[in-house]
Amino acid sequence: MSDPPCSRLLSEIAAAIDGTLTGDGALPVRRVAHPADAGADDLALAVEKDALAALADSAARCALIASGSEPPRPLAGWIAVERPRYAIARLLALFEQSPHATIGIHPSAVVDPTARLGAEVSIGPFVYVGPGAEIGAGTVVLAHATIGAHARIGAQCRIHPGVRIGERVIVGDRAILQPNVCLGGDGFSYATPEPGSVETARATGRVEARNTAITRIPSLGTVVLGNDVEIGAGTTVDRATIGATTIGRGTKIDNLVLVGHNATIGENCLICGNVGISGSVLIGDRVVLAGGVGVADHVRIGDDAIVMANAGVGSDLPAGGLFLGQPAIPRDEFLRQLRNIRRLGRMYDKLGELEKRLAAVEAAAD
Repeated sequence: MSDPPCSRLLSEIAAAIDGTLTGDGALPVRRVAHPADAGADDLALAVEKDALAALADSAARCALIASGSEPPRPLAGWIAVERPRYAIARLLALFEQSPHATIGIHPSAVVDPTARLGAEVSIGPFVYVGPGAEIGAGTVVLAHATIGAHARIGAQCRIHPGVRIGERVIVGDRAILQPNVCLGGDGFSYATPEPGSVETARATGRVEARNTAITRIPSLGTVVLGNDVEIGAGTTVDRATIGATTIGRGTKIDNLVLVGHNATIGENCLICGNVGISGSVLIGDRVVLAGGVGVADHVRIGDDAIVMANAGVGSDLPAGGLFLGQPAIPRDEFLRQLRNIRRLGRMYDKLGELEKRLAAVEAAAD
């Protein structure tokens, strides 16, 4: 992967992010910076109110601002954008520095002779590539990563240091796997010879059995990632018992997420940090799970649902809803319950007053 040019013209940036250019488009831009840190050759990022105000004392000659705003002082040039966050994503991609990688196989790497590598693949220091593995053209595998036997990695992927890709795992094109991602560990799947404590508790509501022996259920399946999937540092995706644990095209998963065995996650989902997804969960397309959400096993979540932070999903959720709480329920219902709880103190006080008044009335009647 080659590094981007050291600088770009302001007019080139405006065209690349579909912004409206005002002023001198020939200004060179060396980097993107906050107005307080920007120099004369930097593009000041001033799409938020505080940053726009800071532009007044900035050394920057050009800036990125939100449409409808005006620079607080004269600038040599600026770019106005309708959707600032989306524009920032496209802007920063122009200046992103690719990880250092050299095409070819590092001398310290261990690549099995039966592995098949595409054109311009980079295999970094101390990487292991197992028998029969396939790595697509242009993929970069950085130091200390492991790719198991017969795994298939697509083209133009970026596999960061310490990633573990298990045997027979399939990764689509343009995947980004951040440090220490683990794909294809065994599922957390066990059985007891007799009905165990969890089984009896579910049936009777009481713990009536002891787990005197716990037997491992082997994970014979695999993990399959679609194209353009990105997975954050320290996240684990367990292989299926049989079949595949699947993550759909375009889905983005944050750091420290657990995806349990046999789970199916749809396309273009957003799974935030510290989410726990139990085994055999079915998640539809474009679902958002905010930070700290927990999903119980065998639950189904419909397309376009949004589950808010720290919610506990214990039963199926319909498509298109907004959910909150433990257990997760529609947000408006949760907020109504919360308001009612907050009223309990006043209700208790009023009840005390009514008791006193009733006692006085009864005393007068007597």
